[in-house]
Amino acid sequence: MIRLWSENFNGLSLDIDREGHSEYWLKGGRGSGKSTFIARKILLGMMAHPNASAIVYRRVAATLRQSVYEEFVKAIEALKLRSWYKFRINPLEITHKVTGQRILFRGADDPGKSKSITLSKGYFGYLWFEEASEFQGMEDIRTIAASVIRGRSEQRPVMFLSYNPPKSIRNWINAAAIAPREGRMVHHSSYLELPVAWIGENFIAEAEALRQSNERAWRHMYLGEVTGTGGQVFDNLEIRPIGDKDIDVLGNFYNGLDFGFAVDPDGFVRWGYSPRDRKIYAISESYASHTPTDMLAERLRALAGRELVRCDSEDPRMIAELTRRGVNAVGVKKGPGSVAHGMRWLQELGGIVIDPARTPNIAREFQGYEYASDRNGNFLPDYPDKDNHTIDATRYALEPVIGQRKVKTLSKSALGL
Repeated sequence: MIRLWSENFNGLSLDIDREGHSEYWLKGGRGSGKSTFIARKILLGMMAHPNASAIVYRRVAATLRQSVYEEFVKAIEALKLRSWYKFRINPLEITHKVTGQRILFRGADDPGKSKSITLSKGYFGYLWFEEASEFQGMEDIRTIAASVIRGRSEQRPVMFLSYNPPKSIRNWINAAAIAPREGRMVHHSSYLELPVAWIGENFIAEAEALRQSNERAWRHMYLGEVTGTGGQVFDNLEIRPIGDKDIDVLGNFYNGLDFGFAVDPDGFVRWGYSPRDRKIYAISESYASHTPTDMLAERLRALAGRELVRCDSEDPRMIAELTRRGVNAVGVKKGPGSVAHGMRWLQELGGIVIDPARTPNIAREFQGYEYASDRNGNFLPDYPDKDNHTIDATRYALEPVIGQRKVKTLSKSALGL
């Protein structure tokens, strides 16, 4: 019996069979088996649906033949189906000799060109974007998908995205992957989950050599981790699920609000604080632009109740308006060095625990926040005032605790301790 893929893909395969989602994002490092899985799963799906064809995209057409095209050739041979298919090089195409099903390969140099792609028989049941991180953004991918997956079909069309995550969490695909979206399933894999015989001793040796010389580079290249560029402000993040039991044991909760101006969003955050291990837990958030005051007040009352909501004191008018609408809003005290002190306090915590499913915007901003850099890429000891709305709101929320730490520090210093 042919072993199609490693066990870590079994759950993903079952979900596809059950049509659990319409988008499957497969991310991971080199040699993780994700491309092999997709090619074989598409072929099996086409066998189950004789009217379904597939189309595969890469950002640049010249890269297709030596990557995804060869991946399908290997998959067809592994499934012992070579005699059933005919292969073309110009244009790249694989066609089933009996059913007429086709696997097309296209470059996405111009997403608009996909509008002219049609099938004389059947429909596109499978759409695959390989090295999806090379695309300019999700808009380009959705433009192509809307042009290709259209009309009636006997199955729910399936879209695959496969990629090695870029280093920076700020990259569009990393930011999108941690934001929950209905109909999307994200799967992560690495070579460590594959049998050694599948990837070879030489591959293992090369990976281990890099691990010994540069573990950070190994984690990014071979494990597919978003390791960052080295300029991350927060090295004490714990990105993991937060359950109701975790929240029940927290006795202290703090709310903060950073007002949005122009196109910037209003960022509300609610944190729980555990003094015992000096960790904070992101409980909930509200993050939206151009929110009417009545609607903003309603959200804050729902999330914070009658608890204090500490706000940016730069807008006393908005604080007064929220107070008039039943929000227990107050302005925070600002002064020289308050930003630096608050940021240092957050950096020195035992942990900043964030669940992307609960608070995707807090997760995105805290993971992606980096020091400013000069024109040569050297990091500067400055905190950029952009993409930090929930971070500012967090400083406001925890002002009482941050202030206590500051007072204690000054008292010890004054005593010569």
